[in-house]
Amino acid sequence: MGAMDQPEPIEKAGVDELRALQRERLRSTLKHAYENVPHYRKAFDAAGVHPGDLKELADLAKFPFTTKADLRANYPFGMFAVPMDRIVRVHASSGTTGKPTVVGYTKEDIDTWSAVMARSIRAAGGRSSDIVHVAYGYGLFTGGLGAHYGAEALGATVVPVSGGMTERQVQLMCDFKPGILMCTPSYALVIADEFARQGLDPAQCSARVGIFGAEPWSESMRDEIERRLGLAALNHYGLSEVIGPGVASEHVDTRDGLTIWEDHFYPEIIDPQSGKGLPDGRDGELVLTSLTKIGMPVIRFRTRDLTRLLAGTARSMRRMERVTGRSDDMLIIRGVNVFPSQIEEILLKQRLAPHYVLEIRRDGHLDELDVVVERRPETPSPIAQDVERLIKGTIGISTTVRVVEPGTVQRSQGKAVRVIDKRPKV
Repeated sequence: MGAMDQPEPIEKAGVDELRALQRERLRSTLKHAYENVPHYRKAFDAAGVHPGDLKELADLAKFPFTTKADLRANYPFGMFAVPMDRIVRVHASSGTTGKPTVVGYTKEDIDTWSAVMARSIRAAGGRSSDIVHVAYGYGLFTGGLGAHYGAEALGATVVPVSGGMTERQVQLMCDFKPGILMCTPSYALVIADEFARQGLDPAQCSARVGIFGAEPWSESMRDEIERRLGLAALNHYGLSEVIGPGVASEHVDTRDGLTIWEDHFYPEIIDPQSGKGLPDGRDGELVLTSLTKIGMPVIRFRTRDLTRLLAGTARSMRRMERVTGRSDDMLIIRGVNVFPSQIEEILLKQRLAPHYVLEIRRDGHLDELDVVVERRPETPSPIAQDVERLIKGTIGISTTVRVVEPGTVQRSQGKAVRVIDKRPKV
């Protein structure tokens, strides 16, 4: 094994050493943001806090949150903390409404990002001797280039395929025999379908590990991907506002949640309604502060992702559980909170295909939820009423389930579109 295949010293550090490093990095990040980003200076002043007020990590709770709305209000480059001649790259994430949120990186930030991604791939069992098939989208989306630079920093061989052209993906996987596949979990299943369409057994695919992220997915979907592609399907977490992929990664040897690279990203869990901090182990919204970013530091960024923090296992760094949903993609149907991932779990347990969309429509004054899901080629037509009864019994809402023929639900080559809102625009 080469030097690149060994964990970095900080990965083996104890909790005390880690907390001391976080304190020191947090102080300098707060100072850097306050002195160089007008938004942070105004926000800190309005909240009556100053970078010097951080004596202990717990003091971070006195500082204001940063939201996607703040990033949009400072579009395009207002959140950058360095002059443009130091910014070597910008990425953007599709805004849920209107303008995208723009992020900027210095040369040092790209190195940090590559290092945390290399660490993530290594934790998932990747080595410098591996061939890595990257089928995340390239471009403004951070997935493709984040995975690409990380695999290169690990010393692995990168195949930069990007998303789409699934026939070619399968051909290259058969010919190049990659050990690692990186893409969205829903696209991994599209690749498996294409293997089968070409008369090939997807389980014979050479990849032994898949590193999947960029959309929430359930434990049953993991089982399905593993069964069909014959690989270890590991969860990966990141978001462009904080750096891109590379914030947290699952370890192949423990498979018990995602280790947050806490020397670079400081996590908190808050109650999404009140904004009050919650102790480790409690469910809430993940808030992240960057500790080493130069081009665009983020202070207490509200991710809207719902999860909880757990003590470290493979590392002394804490773990986060898989994201159960978002405080903003939550559907409220007749007063009941519904996450697409909850419905996905039920569909897969009923041996339906993992290709589905949830359509919300308005009937009179009430919202109705239609679940359109494909049956599997090998299973008899399941009874839609049974699925409706299960959803009602598990989640507590009435739905109309339509089971459609294989291949009829629109496939996505990036993040799967799970919810279609057909309600009249107010």
